[in-house]
Amino acid sequence: MGRYTGPVCRLCRREGVKLFLKSLRCDSPKCAIERREYAPGMHGEKKTKPTEYGKRLREKQKLKRYYGLYERQFRRMLDIASRSTGNTGDSLLSLLERRLDNVVHRLGFAGSRASARQLVGHGHIRVNGKKVTISSYLLKAGDSVTVKNRPKSLGAVRTNLEEARVTTPDFLTVIPGEIPEGKVLRLPEFGDCSLPIQAQLIIELCSR
Repeated sequence: MGRYTGPVCRLCRREGVKLFLKSLRCDSPKCAIERREYAPGMHGEKKTKPTEYGKRLREKQKLKRYYGLYERQFRRMLDIASRSTGNTGDSLLSLLERRLDNVVHRLGFAGSRASARQLVGHGHIRVNGKKVTISSYLLKAGDSVTVKNRPKSLGAVRTNLEEARVTTPDFLTVIPGEIPEGKVLRLPEFGDCSLPIQAQLIIELCSR
């Protein structure tokens, strides 16, 4: 299944949690969750008891939509996580938090992960001084993320930094300066994920 391209606010109501897919709108009274918590449609308010499979599938879909992943990208991340030491669910979330598009968003350089992917894809972002246009690029501890020293690039990021209400997680830091810069202090952990997700349910679903 590909990435959902329809009205993204409906996704938040369907999942019952804010996915922050529409930047500043999610923090405003126009947010779909603030206006109406139940799912869209004439049967949205009807209470149904989800099956065990449904609960696991819902967690997986929530994770994919939150990080903007295709099924193939998700499977690749899961495969890497399963081959790492430690808890597979924690490793999966750590890998997703290390993605360049996610880090650009969580530093406040972009209002959403979709905007962050656009910044990366258009060559506005530098990693350790080198241009990287791959959104799924995995950062390591000590890596530096900067913005291209060009008026168009700097203007877009500075606007986002002024307007965004993003709280920088503990594994990242923003370095003040004329050129916006962020740094990865350490590898992210389970607690650094801003989405309330039950990773173990996803692992149980995918291991069937």
